[in-house]
Formats: sequence, structure tokens, C-alpha cells
Amino acid sequence: MRFRSVALTLLVLFPLAAAAQDIAVRVERRGETVVVDVEAHVAAPLTEAWAVFTDYENMAGFISNLTASKVLSRTERSLEVMQSGRTHVGFLSFGFEAVRAVELVPMREIRSNLVSGDFKAYDSITSLASTANGTEIRHHGEYVPKRWLPPLIGPTVIERETKKQYQEFAAEIERRSAAARR
Repeated sequence: MRFRSVALTLLVLFPLAAAAQDIAVRVERRGETVVVDVEAHVAAPLTEAWAVFTDYENMAGFISNLTASKVLSRTERSLEVMQSGRTHVGFLSFGFEAVRAVELVPMREIRSNLVSGDFKAYDSITSLASTANGTEIRHHGEYVPKRWLPPLIGPTVIERETKKQYQEFAAEIERRSAAARR
């Protein structure tokens, strides 16, 4: 079991090594609120990054901890999105599900708020900006989990999982960008 976990980790991290260097994650607790800030850069056009970050129907195919992701309703600039998944910590496994209201400010921001799910509160903004050599991604989220979060290991696990998720976003953006160049 331990060998399998190490092998899977190596398989996931090896192709993402270049993308991982440009991702910084900071997690802190403010009372019961978990604050997550991410800064990332991908060497791909803004249009590719936007397409990946808003591809909710296919997100479970490239974000490994998602088991389902679907758009429940859609208007011109807003969505209601349901996502569920599992996170593994050692021999423990934690499921999650959330329905979020997502407001799109095309090619600039994705604002997300909790409608229902495994959080007391969930608010985030992901901003994208074109740079001379790709796209800058910034994320700020404030989450209040319904379940108890261990003080020491909780933020560390959230940081690790968030970094992994952004590595997977970056890998998908770079994959789609390379395919578009062919």
C-alpha cells in the first residue's frame, strides 16, 4: 500500500515538475476560517487558462481529487456548479461535496460562493491576467469547514492538496496550449 502511494505520487509529480516551480500556496487559520492564497504562473495564453478554469463539465477528468463536476444551471455570466470528491491523508479518506454559485467576469475573474454542501461558508475569487510570457493566476479563498480540522495537520494537508490541484490545472493548461500550437 505504501509503495503504491509513493509510486502514484511520483507519477503525478514527475510530469508536473516544471509547473510546480511557479505555484505558491499559503494557508492560515483565522478562528474557524481557513484562508487559502495561491499565486501561480503558467506559460500559456490567458484564453487557455480561462478555458481550463471554467471547464466545470470536464474538470473531474483532470483534477484528481474530483469524482464529479457538473453545471446545474447556466446564464450568460453565472453558473451553479456541483462538485464532489475525495481527499486521502495517509490511510484516511475524506469525501466532500459542494454546490456553488459561480460568477464569471470573462477573462478576468471567477467568483464563487457556497450554495450548499460540506462547508458552513465558502467564498473565493480566482483572478487571471495576461503577462509577457503567459498567464498569472491568483486565488483567494475563505472557507469554514463543517468538520473539525486538526490544528497542525489540517492546514498542511490543505496546502499540499491545493498545490497539487493547481499543478493539475497548470498541466492541463499547458497540455491544451501545446495541442493548440500543433
